[in-house]
Amino acid sequence: MLAGHRGEAVRDLQHRLGSLGHPTTGDEPGTFAAATEAAVRAFQLSRGLRVDGICGPQTWSTLVEAGWRLGDRHLYLRQPMLRGDDVAALQSRLGALGFDAGRVDGIFGPDTKRALDEFQRNIGIVVDGICGLGTLAMFERFGQRGAGRQPVAAVREAELLRQAPRTLQGRRVVLADSGGLHAVLRATERVLTAAGADVTVVRHPDQSDQAAEANAARGDVFLGLRLEPGADGCTSAHYAGHRYESAGGRRLAELVQSIVPEAVDIGDGGVKGMAIAVLKETRMPAVVCDLGPPSHVVAHTAELAVALGAVFAAWVESPVEEVAAATPEG
Repeated sequence: MLAGHRGEAVRDLQHRLGSLGHPTTGDEPGTFAAATEAAVRAFQLSRGLRVDGICGPQTWSTLVEAGWRLGDRHLYLRQPMLRGDDVAALQSRLGALGFDAGRVDGIFGPDTKRALDEFQRNIGIVVDGICGLGTLAMFERFGQRGAGRQPVAAVREAELLRQAPRTLQGRRVVLADSGGLHAVLRATERVLTAAGADVTVVRHPDQSDQAAEANAARGDVFLGLRLEPGADGCTSAHYAGHRYESAGGRRLAELVQSIVPEAVDIGDGGVKGMAIAVLKETRMPAVVCDLGPPSHVVAHTAELAVALGAVFAAWVESPVEEVAAATPEG
């Protein structure tokens, strides 16, 4: 849906936006006009999506997921997996209590089920992997113990990255092209392979397909490149959503921005946290890099490949930002 559309679907969209704090006041109900477009843009920005004012499949699915509250329905492992803010709330509660449900992404997968099973087992109720009223009551009883704590998944991700080998030798790197950068990916693959990395190149245009192939390859790290016609530089995005952030992804994004713009002589668009499908659904530190202008980027394929090789070499040396210990005053 976009500006100019009319009908019950638009009315439904407007109702959902309004219930989430993005009113469409000023537009006639059922008419997608300026106020509705502004509300869509505000929602997209708040949810870490690409901001274009168009309610496409990803914006719509995110809007539906945002409407779920913990307790609205039973949560359990099924196919297709349940998604929603209620799942993210469950993951946050489990993680704060020390049960590793994986990253807080709003997707009820195997990690979330294992964490829920462990929670039920520890508090002595039936272990069925279902978050219903009985389990929620136990969260209300014990939940304050984890209030304000960082989810255990974030701590474990950072620790696993710190323990990983400080070399590209044998590391599984997944590269993805959303279109127009095949030559860049192939050149980058050669650079990384020469350094000993095991490289998988993904060419699916669909983000969820990219994530599925990266997960199937059991990648250690993922980088997606996207040629952006209107861009005049390099911008990198890592996963951030539901008050959770991938530390490894953020570090990789920062390294891209510190190396690539200067190497290819393009602008630095900075780092941002996003919750687009490929970043949310990959199971490893992941970054999507938007590059432009297209003609300049393609003309500097060799330089870009070398720069990306340097990015990965720097990332394996320091995959998460290390916080310096405080020194006593004296």
